[in-house]
Amino acid sequence: MRQHLLADRGFYLGTVFRRAADRHGAVFVTLDRPLDVAPSLGVDLSYTVLAEVVEELSGRLWEAGVRPSEQVVVHKADNVDIMLLTCAVSRIGAVPVLLSPALAPQVAGQLLARLRQPWLVTDAATLDGLKDIALSGLVRRTLSVDDAPRAEPLAKYTGAEPPPPVRLHPREPALITHSSGTTGVPKLAVHCARTMWNRLVPQQAMGRPTRGETAALHMSFVHSRFYHLLGVLLHFGSPLVLITDPAPAAVGPLLVRHRPGIVETHPNTFVLWEELAGAPGAPLSRVRSYGSTFDAIHPRTVRRLLDASRRRTPWLIQLYGQSETGPVAFQVVTRRSAARADGRRVGFGIPGFTRVRVTDAEGARVPPGTPGRIEARTRGRILTYLGMPDRYDRQLTDGWWEMGDLGYRDRLGALYLIDREVDRIDAVHSNLEVEDALMSRLEELREVVIVPGADREPVPVVCVRGERPLDPERWRRATAGLPAMAEPRQWRFEELPMTATWKVKRVEIARMLTEDVRA
Repeated sequence: MRQHLLADRGFYLGTVFRRAADRHGAVFVTLDRPLDVAPSLGVDLSYTVLAEVVEELSGRLWEAGVRPSEQVVVHKADNVDIMLLTCAVSRIGAVPVLLSPALAPQVAGQLLARLRQPWLVTDAATLDGLKDIALSGLVRRTLSVDDAPRAEPLAKYTGAEPPPPVRLHPREPALITHSSGTTGVPKLAVHCARTMWNRLVPQQAMGRPTRGETAALHMSFVHSRFYHLLGVLLHFGSPLVLITDPAPAAVGPLLVRHRPGIVETHPNTFVLWEELAGAPGAPLSRVRSYGSTFDAIHPRTVRRLLDASRRRTPWLIQLYGQSETGPVAFQVVTRRSAARADGRRVGFGIPGFTRVRVTDAEGARVPPGTPGRIEARTRGRILTYLGMPDRYDRQLTDGWWEMGDLGYRDRLGALYLIDREVDRIDAVHSNLEVEDALMSRLEELREVVIVPGADREPVPVVCVRGERPLDPERWRRATAGLPAMAEPRQWRFEELPMTATWKVKRVEIARMLTEDVRA
């Protein structure tokens, strides 16, 4: 497979399972719930079975009339078949457009309007949520994985002969995902096989030390990071445990059964999974490598995860980047380095693939240790924002992409993240740094987010595990030596507005505080 990828310098999703099955055989793939597109298959599957499902789905889509270069929106309830439908759409040369099931219907409608009469693959529940959206004017046809009203069942075309795989030019659009939407309506990011390949290759190098280890993943199936990790794991023949329900009570027994050597999920899910560190059966005892992307991860969480493993030298790989760029910096944290690690350090650029710099407001590089805007130069950058090319161009300066973050580099070139520019509060040097300190000092915290109040004062919004109230005296001791803040607001974790990858929407929280409303 590597030789093939090097030959055409493109990462194509349509045949990843077939190539993996041909190379490695019937490696097991375990799900925590059956596929919506094929519930009779159960939850104990394999590379070979999933390759056959992808091919069968591609035959149904082709028979329904989907053709190369057409856009096919996959917008349905969260499940592994989002991934399989994505690969099936790609296999016939069409362009998968992945919309999170967590999107509000009106936001999904706005994103559909940016596309050019796409096909829509959905389910009854999701389609019911779109009942106030005039889909007839936005989509070409609607196909459903179940018996949804107002949609044509995809099962109608069961048994259709799959066509041979279709491969688009490596620089043509091959996948469309959306940004997190933490500051407003998400943007549609257009990927091509060439830029996806440039993200895949360095991640394959990072994955080589754990090749073949069982991998447990709880990740958004509509995020590009998932597909690059999938490409790495299939390349090395790793058995897969794919998780949709992150509740520790559900995840614990599954991990005890399979003893994964690789675990990757969202940083906020890792906070939840701190409970697994001492869970019955020691579900994290065989983990050699944790993977964390999407957002900052608290040092407390890193230490607990690494201490839960009984492997001699477990590590956590932290990738810093965004949907538009892929990973642009990385670092490896071990037990030894975690004890003294700065939670704001996100590492170095990826040699041969990415470079990072920090600039002032005029675009000039700043000296080491001086805060400024983080910019990245990467071979994995998306082609454009669909329907918003001007917005895309505004973030580019001579090939350098504005990440929207503030940070600095030390004398060795390591990058440190301070805050998102939009989240900056003058009275606090770094919201993220203060949040890390509070999480380390108060083990009962599930989350803490510092946002600006009505007068731009820093307001901590805290979530405590369980239903107990925050102890005022413990809070007073924990905040000693930290910047002055308003009295904490205690919310339930479920009240926090979040993205599909569990990124907290800070701007939305600030609005809710100002308007005194809850999610």
